[in-house]
Amino acid sequence: MAWRWLTAIVGGYGFAVAAAMLVARSLPVADPLGRVEATGWPMILSFLAYAGIGLWSLHEQRLGRVSAVVWGGALVMAMLLKLLGLRP
Repeated sequence: MAWRWLTAIVGGYGFAVAAAMLVARSLPVADPLGRVEATGWPMILSFLAYAGIGLWSLHEQRLGRVSAVVWGGALVMAMLLKLLGLRP
């Protein structure tokens, strides 16, 4: 039960942050002031993603599936961010 809660809280946070960063990084930005708008909406939506992932991970019956989706998804998105690099 402790692993499920750890996955819901810490893993859900990592998943939501990685998703928000990946969406913000992949949005097109025309000018430097556009970066604020490109990061604002993904951060707002990350709160919904965090709540959804947390509730789903506590509801799902199979702990292996929860761990694979949450931790694996966060890891894959972090790797994609590393490959994309910094925005010029």
